[in-house]
Amino acid sequence: MRGLRGGQDEPGASPATARGSRNDRGDGRRYEALGRVMATLSGEAETLEACRDLTWWRTTDHSWHIEWRDGPQAAEVAALLVERIGEPGPDAAPAAPAGPATASTAVIDVLGVTFVLRAIDPFGMERLRSRPGLWRLSAALDGPAGAGERSRQHWEELLGG
Repeated sequence: MRGLRGGQDEPGASPATARGSRNDRGDGRRYEALGRVMATLSGEAETLEACRDLTWWRTTDHSWHIEWRDGPQAAEVAALLVERIGEPGPDAAPAAPAGPATASTAVIDVLGVTFVLRAIDPFGMERLRSRPGLWRLSAALDGPAGAGERSRQHWEELLGG
């Protein structure tokens, strides 16, 4: 019988014992850091919606890699994560840049866990904010664009009417 590690299990070994290093004490901290990063990203719906093919995985050195297509630049996401995760409060966690940040790659440290951020073909937040889309709906809720002459409303732009 092949075990979880690809070799022979010891007789009487529990599944937790067979996993070995995958079940160490550091896993909790690594998954907590991932949870904080993903919770921060999910709170930024506009940023997250702009990303296509968002994926993440843990590497053999126990760091997390997060990758996406389109959307914001890696440096922009890194700055956002460091700012939001490290906000003062009871749930504040240490977060800091851990290397140079460019449009395509950035490295940050959250709770002592390294995150490598990689943007493939990013177009940046400035372009995202200038592009009309469903997340621009707040402009439609602000009321008419001007008094007097009838102009096309924001919601009409959004819905193509």
